[in-house]
Parts: sequence; C-alpha cells; structure tokens
Amino acid sequence: MFLRAAIATSALCMSVAATEAAVFGREAPKADEYRQLPEARPLPVAPDPAFEFRKTKIFVLGDAPSSARNTSRVEPAREPSITFEGAYRLYGAVTALDQRRRHGHYFDFFWRAKRPAAVTVRLEYRQERLRAFTQAREVDYPNVRGNRRTSFAVLGDDFFTDGRILAWRCLLIANGKIVAEERSYLWR
Repeated sequence: MFLRAAIATSALCMSVAATEAAVFGREAPKADEYRQLPEARPLPVAPDPAFEFRKTKIFVLGDAPSSARNTSRVEPAREPSITFEGAYRLYGAVTALDQRRRHGHYFDFFWRAKRPAAVTVRLEYRQERLRAFTQAREVDYPNVRGNRRTSFAVLGDDFFTDGRILAWRCLLIANGKIVAEERSYLWR
C-alpha cells in the first residue's frame, strides 16, 4: 500500500514539475554534449572565409574560492539582464547542492559555416589553479551549413576545485585544420 502511494506521489510530482516548466518558462538549455580531450594537441592553421564566429556570450555564475581574492569588497549594483541570466541558469535548482552544480562558466559561441562541411568546435581553456595546463572540450557536427550555436559549460566541482577560467580560445576545425578562431585577450 505504501509503495503504491509513493509511486503515485512521485508520478504526480513529475507531472507537476513538467507542467510548471511549460507554464512558467523553460529550464535553461544544457551545454552541448562534449568530448573532454586528454591533451590539447596543436593543429595547423588555415583560415577560411567560409567559416566565422559571429558572437560570443560568456557568463560566470557564482564565485570560485580563491586565496588571492579580497572578500571584503562591496558587490556593485547589477544590470537587470545580468540578474535575469543568473536566475535563468538556476531555474529548477531547488537545493543548495543543485545550485552548486550549476555554478561556473557558461560559454555560448554563435558561428556560421557558409558551405557544408564536417566541423568540430573546440574550446581550449586554462584555469586558475592549473596554471599553464590547457584543457580542451570538443563538439562534432558531421555535416553542417548555416548559423549554429555551440554551448560549453565548466561547472560544479570542475569550477570549484580548479578555479576560474583565466584564458580561453574557441576553434572551428574542418579537415583537421583550424579554419576560424575566437580567443580571450589573455590567451597566447
């Protein structure tokens, strides 16, 4: 009897959650399914005007602990759009653990391929506590043409244990060559 009641209650909770998401807004989109590379190997550069980055959107949610950071500073007033982005990314995170898992860096890269090609989007980045060690994540698009958006996220334990991302670059790779690049100022 108790088991039936528990199953009915959980089914009701799931349907209520789905209804709330449909009525009150949708949950923030997840980062694309990526492949973490064990080592970021350099590739030949062959810029191609048929591939280009159009826009880059970066958002940092939360604050990674750091011994170098001054904790006595006063937080400045925020722009309403920034406040909304944080609420958007945290939508559906009820417990403190859920919220902690969503803290970190969010990258959205908008790019264009003017001709059909197999494209790989790679994000290479360096984090505060790992110093010069470069990590890389990739998303593959087998046959793509037109405008696309690729999202990467470095969240949760990756963010809290390794620190903030200090430098990054995003690459469009076609036929094993870098055809377009977007980078942060600190990348070298």
